[in-house]
Amino acid sequence: MSDPTPVPWLSDHETSAWIALTMVLTSLPPAIDAQLKRDAGINFFEYTILSSLSQAPGRAVRMGNLAHLAAGSPSRLSHAVSRLEKHGWVARRVSIDANETRCIEAVLTDAGWDAVAAAAPRHVREARRLVFDVLTEDQVTQLAKIGRQLLGAAAPHLTACMGDETTPSAAC
Repeated sequence: MSDPTPVPWLSDHETSAWIALTMVLTSLPPAIDAQLKRDAGINFFEYTILSSLSQAPGRAVRMGNLAHLAAGSPSRLSHAVSRLEKHGWVARRVSIDANETRCIEAVLTDAGWDAVAAAAPRHVREARRLVFDVLTEDQVTQLAKIGRQLLGAAAPHLTACMGDETTPSAAC
């Protein structure tokens, strides 16, 4: 079934911005992945899991929430957590919440804390090299605002994961 309304084609200016955005979206993740694999032996998804756990109260997050934080499916998360468990960096535990509901949490172990703490400096240097060193302070502010707006349109259920402008949130 086709949509009979006229197509709101992109202007030349919008097309240029769209192409730039799609090129960033396709080139930045492999660059970050390559750095993490080279320097820490993990991929960006695994680093995001470790980082999210390291910032959470008690270094533990429900698996469903962690899937949102890491931007992966529950199945992908489960496989990644299994790999991280083999390294001794993450453990799973059964937890009971205030509503007496059983859930599985991923917990960052002391070895996992050491691993993410060792990986973080090089990862931050790479993020700085690829993003922040090429932007002005005003552009960084704009990037944060634009990122939140785009996330609100593309995945509004994830906006709570971002926290406010100054504090990321693990309450996803």
